[in-house]
Amino acid sequence: MILHVVGPGETICSIAAQYQVEPGLLASANGVAGDGRLAVGQALAVEKVRLYHVVLPGDTLWSIARKYDVSLRTLYRNNYWLYGNPDIYPGQVLIISYRAGDRPPIFTTSYAYPFILARLLSATLPYMTAMAPFTYGLDKDGDLRPLDDERLLSETVRLGAAPLMHLSNLTEDDVFSPERSALVLFNSEKQAELIAQIFSTMERKGCRGLDVDFENLPAEQRVPYATFLRTLHSRLQGMGYPLMAAVAPKTSDDQPGLLYEGHGYPELGEAVDYLLLMTYEWGYAGGPPMAVAPLPQVRQVLDYAVSVVPREKLLLGIPNYGYNWPVPYRQGVTRAVSLSNQEAVALAVETGTAIQYDEKVQSPWFQYTDRDDQRREVWFEDARSLTAKLELVKEYGLAGCGFWNLMRPWPQGWTVLNGTFAVEDPSW
Repeated sequence: MILHVVGPGETICSIAAQYQVEPGLLASANGVAGDGRLAVGQALAVEKVRLYHVVLPGDTLWSIARKYDVSLRTLYRNNYWLYGNPDIYPGQVLIISYRAGDRPPIFTTSYAYPFILARLLSATLPYMTAMAPFTYGLDKDGDLRPLDDERLLSETVRLGAAPLMHLSNLTEDDVFSPERSALVLFNSEKQAELIAQIFSTMERKGCRGLDVDFENLPAEQRVPYATFLRTLHSRLQGMGYPLMAAVAPKTSDDQPGLLYEGHGYPELGEAVDYLLLMTYEWGYAGGPPMAVAPLPQVRQVLDYAVSVVPREKLLLGIPNYGYNWPVPYRQGVTRAVSLSNQEAVALAVETGTAIQYDEKVQSPWFQYTDRDDQRREVWFEDARSLTAKLELVKEYGLAGCGFWNLMRPWPQGWTVLNGTFAVEDPSW
């Protein structure tokens, strides 16, 4: 895979000619708009095809997969524009394989809200080993709050990923509540009731694993939380299903702050099969403009994590979004709005703004003036920043990565993932 940075005067056609690839394929793989307009400084992922197949009358996606000894998921990943749909037509050109070099296996997971667009969900699930609908929170009595996730779970199974149940201490007001988690962590009877509800729900809905995300836990909940996860793990292990837990991005064991104190990496790493490091949100809505996941800070978290947790249990958290801030920043006043990576590029194109790339934090950004004459600053993710993060997965020998989340389209991101790693199918 080649990463090309758009220069002045370059077009999709001129770049495609430079690398001897098909312009439509280059545009589709990078989510370029139909008008083909590019921004100076925009990064493009260039993949060269090794083998095509022209669909013949009577061909089906299944027969083509058998002919070339590849999986349906591979065909979906190599042809994002199928959007996870098996319908094909004579004359259609499908990519069987790219000229990518050796691609090591990777475990990938992500999340989606029940209202995700059907086509977006289907397009991205082939790139996931597992997926968890977000979320089963806790009510004021410590019982499971319901979730309308049947459509998501069904589609996850159809496209060959493992459906997970996601459990959190999120309230009806979308707040991670230490009071809700305390209801089940310090009351053995209530905890037993919750565990019964969890496994009843998993059995009824066909979930093949559990992902737990208790956040904002004070120090006194650290040990009870680990004990709770060990109890869950013991039962899941007997079923052959994995247990995951998401943790705040810590750089030391005694890091202060409500976000960190209840997450003990050593004991949580011992209690679960996978630990998802939430290595994002340094740049956030209420903070100053900066990269969402600056690489030096991500490295600090990884350096600590691998010192206390087996590497094969660790998943690197990767953001699938950016932020747009008004500038200059005023603490307590300025609020950014989130946007997709595609929207960020489209904004640069629309305003005729050149995209910059910060080599230190490994993230793209730009400034522009909006229609109200307000200066604004945007930080987001692109092929370069994602490649840098995926290289960390290789460098540190991690099990894989977890994307937050699938709600925003990012074909370029999946192109980069597919060109760097071979996404694992679930083995359970």
